[in-house]
Amino acid sequence: MIIKLLAHSRLSDDAFNEFKDICEDAVSDGQIISLAAIRQCYSHKTACEVLETESKKYFGEKGKEGKRLMNHIIKSGHTSTMEHKHFTFTVEGVSRALLAQLTRHRQLSFSVQSQRYNKFSSDSRSGGFDYVIPHTMDDADKKYAFKQMMIQAQGNYNLLIKMGVPQEDARAVLPNSATCNLVTSGNLRAWLEFYKKRKPGAGGQFEITQFAEHIKNEIISVEPWTKEYFEL
Repeated sequence: MIIKLLAHSRLSDDAFNEFKDICEDAVSDGQIISLAAIRQCYSHKTACEVLETESKKYFGEKGKEGKRLMNHIIKSGHTSTMEHKHFTFTVEGVSRALLAQLTRHRQLSFSVQSQRYNKFSSDSRSGGFDYVIPHTMDDADKKYAFKQMMIQAQGNYNLLIKMGVPQEDARAVLPNSATCNLVTSGNLRAWLEFYKKRKPGAGGQFEITQFAEHIKNEIISVEPWTKEYFEL
């Protein structure tokens, strides 16, 4: 499993130049976007006026007021203000079993490698399908048995393709462990909700709990202030 942050919400060049004093105070773009969205709901000022006149209040003195404001928003459930920060990820080598669970989170968006348009026979450019071995295959006998089943599934697929069966129908014999690649996007609120339901210890299958950890760590790497909200 390889997950990389492809893109995330940033200030435009014009906004950065206008509010560069804020940006130079080690405040992330996400925090500035959050302040604009949150205070817009509770202030008679425009979002730009909020940033011009209130940024020092919320981001000065080690950001205590900003942290207090964010904690209030999270605890009060007014998390629609977190929807203005988007994160897009490239995902490689996850199982179709994980994909089925991931796509239940309908607030996220997905573009998935197709088994209809891509051929996965052994003699194709793909070289056959890859697969994820569940972590419960935890001894040599289980792993051997599982791999033999994957070899059989590959042979079944190869045979159907050789017989002229279209890829879109031959894929019916591919297992849930077959891997896929995808691009997925969501706003911060959506990813926080996803993590809450799929994090380790929440009852999820092992693979998707590891996926959730990767997503969390990638978001925190560019927006460190979000760490404590993943831990709620």
